[in-house]
Amino acid sequence: MSRDHVQSAERTVDSAEAPFLELLARGASADAYEQPVLLARAEGRPPERIAALEQAKLLALRVRSEIEGRRRREAELSALFETAHDLAGLRDLDAVLRAIVQRARSLLGTDVAYLSLNDAARGDTYMRVTEGSVAARFQQLRLGMGEGLGGLVAQTARPYVTDDYFKDERFQHTGAIDAGVRDEGLVAILGVPLMIGPQVIGVLFAADRRARVFEREQIALLGSFAALAAAAIDTANWLTETRSALDRLGRANEIIRDRSSVIERASDVHDRLAELVLRGGGVHDVAAAVSEVLDGTVEFAEPGDAPTAALEASRAEGHAVRHGDDWVAAVAAGGELLGTLMLRGHPGLDPVDQRTLERAAMVTSLLLLARRSASEAEQRVRGELLDDLLDARDRDPRLLRERAARLHADLDGPHVVLAARLDATAADADQEAAARRRLWSAASHLAATRHGLAAAREGGTVLLLPLGPGDTATTLARRTARDLGTAVREGVTVGASAPVEQLAARPDAVVAAYAEGQRCLEALRLLGRAGDGAAAEDFGFLGLLLAGDRDISGFVDRTIGRVVTYDERRGTDLLRTLEAYFACGMSPARTKDDLHVHVNTVAQRLERVGRLLGDDWQSPARVLEIQLALRLHRLSSAAPH
Repeated sequence: MSRDHVQSAERTVDSAEAPFLELLARGASADAYEQPVLLARAEGRPPERIAALEQAKLLALRVRSEIEGRRRREAELSALFETAHDLAGLRDLDAVLRAIVQRARSLLGTDVAYLSLNDAARGDTYMRVTEGSVAARFQQLRLGMGEGLGGLVAQTARPYVTDDYFKDERFQHTGAIDAGVRDEGLVAILGVPLMIGPQVIGVLFAADRRARVFEREQIALLGSFAALAAAAIDTANWLTETRSALDRLGRANEIIRDRSSVIERASDVHDRLAELVLRGGGVHDVAAAVSEVLDGTVEFAEPGDAPTAALEASRAEGHAVRHGDDWVAAVAAGGELLGTLMLRGHPGLDPVDQRTLERAAMVTSLLLLARRSASEAEQRVRGELLDDLLDARDRDPRLLRERAARLHADLDGPHVVLAARLDATAADADQEAAARRRLWSAASHLAATRHGLAAAREGGTVLLLPLGPGDTATTLARRTARDLGTAVREGVTVGASAPVEQLAARPDAVVAAYAEGQRCLEALRLLGRAGDGAAAEDFGFLGLLLAGDRDISGFVDRTIGRVVTYDERRGTDLLRTLEAYFACGMSPARTKDDLHVHVNTVAQRLERVGRLLGDDWQSPARVLEIQLALRLHRLSSAAPH
């Protein structure tokens, strides 16, 4: 079909829409929308004209129906705003609960205060907020209904108090709960129910690490705090529902305001994309054109730079999908993911604009495929240069720099050598060869876009990528594993070397760095971390064995350096407390016996350690590294200087 004929057809469509747009503008009744069609038939207009009018009529009636529906829903908006106003003073729920627990601990003068919430799905109650607690096992307790003092409060909706927990037989003792209470060193405990109407939703506690009798006024005071906590939770739940409804109504109003210009924008973007294809534009030209039409920011991004879940959903469904306030449209061809178009800051995207973004993604994939054949030759050249560096065939620095410059690579800057390998094992040799080719193709494309080199090597792929500002070998390895895995749709494991420089003058450094990257790759596979990326620095003490240099002092400083410095400057005994804590099975109650101090002293020291090392210092992985660092520090301190 000629361009003139296409433009004529478009003018026919535009002229068919005009009478219905006028009807929409003056709010005509539904019956009035039949008049343009009846008039055209009475005048004996051509069938295509009548068909165009029928189509425009149906579209206009849909727009009219949506406008009326939105107007009806707007009537509910004032009531929702009144509800939001009543709850406007509510802070973040976690902050409110923490403040209540902190105030309860302070006013009752207890060592610990904590709050648990009921889990209806599991039929138990779990710790939500703690204040003054230092034992990891206690902070992770779950109490079945009727188990322990808290379980009894949650089950009976009545407050309970005990001045000596382990001697009290009124409630059911369990091994797990008693062990957690014993680790924390608690003796006297008071628990009151959190209630919304007749329903118990949790328990608020105050506890001491010594025997104590709670007075009636203190029980009443904690009950008042429990009422505040329950009210805050109830108000937050209602506030969340109200805000959600307001968001939906706001998006609906935006759609109504934009509806009149949607068809015009769709026609405009169609013309622009067609022109770009005809004159050989690039992917960023497509993004710029769509940005202007949609009045937003549209960006082309590599697969690894887009939200993984949204990108995979768009790829599977063949449609753009929403991610927060953004929209993601996969750019794919023949089952291969080439990239993504991302529309930023448009949460209420019109369905027609959504289809516009999808068409732009399709045009982008066509442009990328058209340039692929030219890039394959460049990929082979990049692979040959990296092969020469790995085999040390060409030792003339000038020639190496010239070859790299033609590929827009700078061998004198800091680089990281990465060894990459597919995780899955193919069913036969042909499938395995095809999988390796996909990996090499994806790695070559990644190297070209980041001014690096890539080559197939020893059943996998090796990459030489520049280290950008703010990057580390670790972040580069993880990003590369994610990008390659997304591109080939399989898990890819990547081991990285430490950064190396001046590669043109030191080609042997590439060989050594590749060997280090392979060692990290094998370590990841042996540790069950297939599909991940890492450098030697990520393996903690094991990294000392993987790296070329044995940086023991650096490992100790990274792990417990802040505690060592604190002890040296303040004359404290945090290191000795840590060693005793681990030796006593991470139980503050047993640690205080070993150190001959009060359990509160142990708790205060461990709180200080937590502030120095971070909240996750008692996780299994951190505990292992901290114990290794403590032992190495002790050995280095005992060694003669």
